[in-house]
Amino acid sequence: MIASAYLAPEGLEDTLAEELARRGVTISAWHGRLALSPEPPAASAWALDVWTAPREIEIASVKSAADALRAVQRNWSAYPVLHHRRMALIADRLPPVKARALQFPEAAPAGHLGAWTLLAPDRMLASPTKSSPFVNGECLFLEDHFNPPSRAYLKMWEACTRLGAWPKPGDMCLDLGASPGGWTWAIADLGATVTAIDKADLHPRVAAMPGVTLRRESAFALQPEKIDWLFSDIIAYPERLLALVKAWIAAAAPGRIVCTIKFQGATDHEAADAFAAIEGGRLMHLYHNKHELTFVWSKPEEP
Repeated sequence: MIASAYLAPEGLEDTLAEELARRGVTISAWHGRLALSPEPPAASAWALDVWTAPREIEIASVKSAADALRAVQRNWSAYPVLHHRRMALIADRLPPVKARALQFPEAAPAGHLGAWTLLAPDRMLASPTKSSPFVNGECLFLEDHFNPPSRAYLKMWEACTRLGAWPKPGDMCLDLGASPGGWTWAIADLGATVTAIDKADLHPRVAAMPGVTLRRESAFALQPEKIDWLFSDIIAYPERLLALVKAWIAAAAPGRIVCTIKFQGATDHEAADAFAAIEGGRLMHLYHNKHELTFVWSKPEEP
C-alpha cells in the first residue's frame, strides 16, 4: 500500500531520503524522483511536491485509466517516468493541464490539481490532492533575460509567489549580501525602496535604479531596524543565519523575512529543523533552489 509520495528535486533524492528518515517515514520504493511510502504524509521541506492521498488503480486500457481519473475530478497533472507513450495517450483523454509560466507578480494557481503516474502498464498511482499548486512542483516564470545581473531573482520571485505577498511601492526593504544585485533588482522593479547591504559593488544597472541604496556593511554587524521586508540570499553557515533571523524576529523589526539557507557539503538537517520550528515561519525547497532551502516568515497580525 502506498499512503504518501514525495517528489525530490533533481539530484537531491538522498537529501530528501535523509529528511524523511528523520521524520520516521519509510521509503518502500522510488519511482523516478518520487519516493513512495506506506505511511501517512509528513511535513517535508525538501520535497518539491507531496502526494497526500495516493491510491493505486488497476487499469485495463487507456480509456479505463482516463475514465477512472475523470470520475474523481477534472484537473490532473502527469508525472511521467515509464510507459511514456501510454501516459501520453491517457493525458490526451483528460482536460489539458500544462505548466504555464507566470508573469510576476502573479498569484499562484488556485485551482484544484491532482497528480498521477503509471507504475506499470496496468497499474496507475493517482493522488487527487498534493501540496504544490504547480505541475510537479515546478514554479515557472516568464523570465527577464536582460535587466537582472543573475538568475538568482527567480528564487525571490518564487518565494514571494508561494508566500502570496511581495514588496509594493512605499515598502522599505533590506537585501543582505546583495551583490551583484539580482534580488535588489527584483525588489526595486516592484517599486519598493531597497537598501542593499554588501561590501562588494552592485551591478551598475541595478545601482542606478530608483529607490536603490548601497551600504557597504557586514550583514551580521547590523542592528535590527524597522523595515517591511528583510531579504537575504547571503552565503553563510546555516547556524549563523539562524541566529541573525532570530535576532531580527526578537526585535520585532521586519514585517516579513525571505532568506535562503545554503548548505555546504553535508545537509545540516538540525539547523533546517530549527528554522522550521520558528513560529510563523515556513521552510521549503523552491524549484529554483539548488542545495539550499528558503525560509519565509510573516509577523503575526496585532489583535
